[in-house]
Amino acid sequence: MGRRIDISRRREGILAEKAFAWLCRLAVFLPLVILLWLLGKVVATGIGRIDLDFLTEAPSQLDAATGGIWPALMGSVWLIGLTAAVSLPIGVGAAVYLEEYGKRSRLATLIEIAIANLAGVPSIIYGMLGLGLFVRALALGETVLAGALTLSLLVLPVVIMSSREALRTVKDALREAALGLGATRWQTTRHVVLPMAMPGILTGAILAISRAIGETAPLVVVGAVGFILFAPDGVDSEYTALPMQIFQWTSSPQRAFLVNAAAGIVVLMFTLFLLNSVAILLRNRFQKRMY
Repeated sequence: MGRRIDISRRREGILAEKAFAWLCRLAVFLPLVILLWLLGKVVATGIGRIDLDFLTEAPSQLDAATGGIWPALMGSVWLIGLTAAVSLPIGVGAAVYLEEYGKRSRLATLIEIAIANLAGVPSIIYGMLGLGLFVRALALGETVLAGALTLSLLVLPVVIMSSREALRTVKDALREAALGLGATRWQTTRHVVLPMAMPGILTGAILAISRAIGETAPLVVVGAVGFILFAPDGVDSEYTALPMQIFQWTSSPQRAFLVNAAAGIVVLMFTLFLLNSVAILLRNRFQKRMY
């Protein structure tokens, strides 16, 4: 009797395990199918609108067929370039300090708590911070630089947290060996720890830049223009960005502008794919150097 109960329980356990496995597969594939369906619909709607004129001409509020995306595209390039130039060195430097120098200090503990809290703050709050700090207090105005600094604040927690995780993957034995050979802590960090952790750091950079390139709410708050006829020519220029231009087109009552919005989404995805590809190539290059 007891043996039959054990066999029955074993069968129930096997069935429950199979059901859970199929539930996990469904949780993985269902969102992917929905995402592919949405992307396919957007691409099918907008791909026919993309040509050289669309990429190099200014937008139009009257005729969707003659409107382009050049100012928004260049605005996004300026924003992402400046955001990466500001956030990556500061984020990696903060991660190095927290992980290699201030691991047991009270200041490092307070910074860790602040970073963990900032990672969950809504992006529009960063926009309000950027408006008060960069646009008004520092008198940068509604410029590319103010927008890039605001996005830098937004992505810094991601950069710091991912860089710290990458630094933790480096074995302490390597640090101890370098220190035992007479290297200073900075030499150990510069020549041993950072090269070993660089692939993980670049992965965090990919995630951070991917988040920044699609943000709209902070840019709205700090004064990004929804419609503009010229591309930025410096850090003190007015600007727009691809998400802002797409939002402006989707808000238009004319249905023809929805095709432009779909084409803009395709361009935005391709730009993101291109930036991620460059970062992945750099990451793979560092991995080959290590091994």
